[in-house]
Amino acid sequence: MPDGAWGRPGGWSRAVLDVSLQALNRVGAGEGFEPAGGARKIIHIDMDAFYASVEQRDNPELRGKPVAVGGSRERGVVAAASYEARQFGVHSAMPSITAKRKCPELIFVKPRFDAYKAISQQIREIFAAYTPIIEPLSLDEAYLDVTENLKDIASATQIAEDIRARIRAETELTASAGVSYNKFLAKLASDHRKPDGLFVITPKMGPEFVETLPVRKFHGVGPATDAKMQRLEIKTGFDLRAQTLAFLQQHFGKGGPYYYWAARGVDERPVHADRIRKSVGAENTFAADLFTYEAARAALGEIVDKVWSYCEGSDIRGRTVTLKVKFANFRQITRSRTGQMQIRTRSELEELGNALLEPLFPVAKGVRLLGVSLSSLAAEETEREPEFSLPS
Repeated sequence: MPDGAWGRPGGWSRAVLDVSLQALNRVGAGEGFEPAGGARKIIHIDMDAFYASVEQRDNPELRGKPVAVGGSRERGVVAAASYEARQFGVHSAMPSITAKRKCPELIFVKPRFDAYKAISQQIREIFAAYTPIIEPLSLDEAYLDVTENLKDIASATQIAEDIRARIRAETELTASAGVSYNKFLAKLASDHRKPDGLFVITPKMGPEFVETLPVRKFHGVGPATDAKMQRLEIKTGFDLRAQTLAFLQQHFGKGGPYYYWAARGVDERPVHADRIRKSVGAENTFAADLFTYEAARAALGEIVDKVWSYCEGSDIRGRTVTLKVKFANFRQITRSRTGQMQIRTRSELEELGNALLEPLFPVAKGVRLLGVSLSSLAAEETEREPEFSLPS
């Protein structure tokens, strides 16, 4: 692979660029592909402390100070933390009371998801100037396949640099980028020089780079899987690579083949353009436990508002409603119902949520948290059979 395709602006060989007409048609349709004779060029863009950075940008008094986006009350949770806060060990998903204990000077800011969504769309438009093959993972990160791109730029690194510069100029925010030949390594690369960094993992570097990584750094390895690997004496990518496929399948089931190939720097997953989310949901932890159906129903209505707001804004509808309930003793249950037709209105979603909630009362323990999610998602149908009915 010529260095120009990765580390500095330059051209690929004609053999690499001489892709088939079928492959070019797939690019036009927004699909990823493996070009004949060469590796793909994948970029992972990850905004730096996105929610907190937006708040610091919009409020100069917060700049340079430890900021947490989320609720400050006793049962609140940190949604995002600025880099100043992270120096004290504050991180997302941490209980607010723990975050405050770690950083007494921590400033809590209520989230403004409408603002974050608008800026995310602005960033998405920057991506779209370079490639139609964009796979958003959340409001603040996405994969881009730039193997063939709208600017005819041969260097993936140059594209990543251009995108980061445009994001900074147009939003006053910083982004980190990873460039590599597959999604697994591109994501690792974007995390390697955070914040405001860019790192490239070339095909020659890939296997060796993975060998030195602690397994907890592998995408998809959470605390439980990491603990299991540690018990099996698998601590690094090198240790993981030493295991047979059969061994990994025996201990990690369907995840076994992924770990086997990832340890070798191999990831054939394509970048899926405009991937539809599998589910959309919202939840709320209450300052005081709820003991009556009436109080829980009122609280559920506010959560339904958040879910339906996303559905309306994205023209997405679903067929499965799931209710999540966590009690004061931290016992958690879920209840679901799936219909044959899409749920088309907010009132219908609320009605179904209430139908799942009501049988749980009266409760022995107060309700600490409620959540609602909608799954089996698809674009809104233009025609429909009679409404999803509840049993009488």
